[in-house]
Amino acid sequence: MATSWNVDFLQPRPQDASPTGKRALIILNQPFSESLFLRVWGASQWHCCADGGANRLHDALPAERRPLFLPNLIKGDLDSIREDVRAFYEALGVPVVEDEDQYATDLMKCVAAIHDKEVEEPNEEEYDIVLLGGLAGRLDQTIHTLSYLHKLRKTRKRVFAATDENVGWVLDAGEHTIHVDHGLLGPTCGLLPVGVASTVLSMTGLRWNLSNQESSFDGLMSTSNQFLPGEDSVWIKTTSPIWWTAELRGV
Repeated sequence: MATSWNVDFLQPRPQDASPTGKRALIILNQPFSESLFLRVWGASQWHCCADGGANRLHDALPAERRPLFLPNLIKGDLDSIREDVRAFYEALGVPVVEDEDQYATDLMKCVAAIHDKEVEEPNEEEYDIVLLGGLAGRLDQTIHTLSYLHKLRKTRKRVFAATDENVGWVLDAGEHTIHVDHGLLGPTCGLLPVGVASTVLSMTGLRWNLSNQESSFDGLMSTSNQFLPGEDSVWIKTTSPIWWTAELRGV
């Protein structure tokens, strides 16, 4: 049976609308537009800033609106958060937690906090996780995002990374159906064999489909593929985990 995917959390929504589903947002230390921020914030029930992500949240909003968007937690080694930002959120009751573990990144520490929250809650349903950032800026940080989400597929069902240009996530080995909103996604998309020697891909619903084709860094990669107008879903079968990315428009 194919795993079903959609990116409804990126849809514009009224400010007073309640989140649908169980979703946690992690704000990373990368720039983002207010439009994208409002979409993913409003679609999430729980909000966390990874260290310097608190600076991004603070600076993205005018002073009068900042108290309306308070994260549930700020966590990391706290070497990036500015003193004025820390003082602002602490004065409004936001927990700021220092974690000095040098073998874990700030992103990893925030994911651990989500796990701890899930353990404490009576409902065993896990949170979908949305990273605001992670696919832009420094190359080493982008590679960390690719690597960490590749590993997280073993323990979590759905972890997305979104920037103003792209949204991406890991498709584990097997079959997947991705529901396409053409007003939100496209025209380009790609399948990236990151973290695996190779995979064998089949797909339908794209301009350039493959059928039992090997894909690897040393060989063929389906980058700069395109959605087909009128097709409302893409079917993908992969023998190994692979990164799926899609261009965002109208955000």
